[in-house]
Amino acid sequence: MAKAPLDLTSGPIGRNLLLFSLPILAGNIAQSLNGSVNAVWVGRFLGEAALTATANANNIMFFLIGSVFGIGMASTILIGQAMGAKDIGQARRVMGTSATFFIGLSVVIAVAGWFLAHPLLAAMGTPAPSLPLAEAYLKVIFLAMPTLYAFAFLSAAMRGAGDSRTPFRFLLVSVALDIVFNPLLIFGLGPLPELGIAGAAWATLIAQTLSLIALLLYMRHKRHVLWLGRKDMALFKVDLPILKALVMKGVPMGLQMVLISLSMIMLMTMVNQYGTDTAAAYGASLQLWTYVQMPAMAIGAACSSMAAQNVGAQLWGRVRATARQGVLFNFLLTGVLIAPLILLDRYTLALFLPDGSQALQAARHLNHIAVWSFLFFGVSFVISGVVRSTGAVLAPLLILAGSLWGVRVPFAELLQPYLGVDAIWWSFPASSLVSMLLSLAYYRWGGWRKARMLDSPAHGTPAEVPASPPSPVADPDAALEIAAPAAVSPAAPPR
Repeated sequence: MAKAPLDLTSGPIGRNLLLFSLPILAGNIAQSLNGSVNAVWVGRFLGEAALTATANANNIMFFLIGSVFGIGMASTILIGQAMGAKDIGQARRVMGTSATFFIGLSVVIAVAGWFLAHPLLAAMGTPAPSLPLAEAYLKVIFLAMPTLYAFAFLSAAMRGAGDSRTPFRFLLVSVALDIVFNPLLIFGLGPLPELGIAGAAWATLIAQTLSLIALLLYMRHKRHVLWLGRKDMALFKVDLPILKALVMKGVPMGLQMVLISLSMIMLMTMVNQYGTDTAAAYGASLQLWTYVQMPAMAIGAACSSMAAQNVGAQLWGRVRATARQGVLFNFLLTGVLIAPLILLDRYTLALFLPDGSQALQAARHLNHIAVWSFLFFGVSFVISGVVRSTGAVLAPLLILAGSLWGVRVPFAELLQPYLGVDAIWWSFPASSLVSMLLSLAYYRWGGWRKARMLDSPAHGTPAEVPASPPSPVADPDAALEIAAPAAVSPAAPPR
């Protein structure tokens, strides 16, 4: 049986964290490039109404992915802790139970979403010219949900086992296929039918399905540590203690994604009131922001996996060092991306809008206000990933809820009579800064180090976190040293 490629409980933390996060970052960038290429085809050749349609539909897709995201994250942490404790059997039990529950739930969501596509888009106030286009696109995306969920789940589980390279390789396959099929299905080249905007969604479904099949065949051939074959069918039977942990810990983590997506839907609804040009400007800016948030998301995911393995091994000094290195890498990598996107946004935003579009200046304006907040978002993402690695999931949820629904949405709504549409753009930096400060405060003084993923040891395995770990709370080293990074210029938050 293949061993995990990278032991995250030993070796230099900074080097291992960077090596582990780079495939995740590269995969995120590849996905973003794929989305941007799709947006270029849709925006420049099908028009602003079509681009607005995909922006509205993608917000709903993000919501649906977020609804099961927490289960995948909980399984990642459980697998990471088991691997850190050198308990391969427990990691495979988590894999089986998680797969049964996660994929089954995704099918239910996909079926329900097919019938709710039109009502959801209408409730968002999708502009009338874009509504039928958005519905045609979204219905096919719903069909792709099970394969999207399954691929995302396998990738997250493999990262928990210390393998970030294999998911990246097959993600590249998916992206390449999607890019190839997009124009073929949109315009109906050769024997393929002309499907218009729905062709972009069909390209995603085909590419994701083929890459998922290839990934499963690869895991079987290589006998990956998490591969469950016919002899392991008993592991797909639901283990109740593991299921309880997945639900109790996964639901709060999933709710974080749901809160983010709901806030984005709320903001999209506000933006739609200003017309198609403003909505198209916002949609084009979202394409750029996707790239800016990629380093933070990759580093946060890597920190979560690394911290989970070290929690399982009870190496608390390495957990603290992971948090510090993660924050540092976030400022370095995110900052490097923000500057050129500001300087060159006249050209980058024009990629997603038709020639002579009225929306270009509006897109540049809102981008200058909001893009800087991703520095703060990155800190929150990294810290949340570290504290969740012990099973502390409620506090990050409350912090996110407060920053989004206590700051961002009210700020955007209440200040529009005074600032107009700028109130929506300025709500990003305001809420991001609040989220970062609250996350750092909880990391320093919160009780996350005493949290557990499982209430009691399962199948004879040690509990993920001891009842009374050697608490570093009183240790001055436990505080993040962020004086220098915190001085980086203020800005705006994530999606």
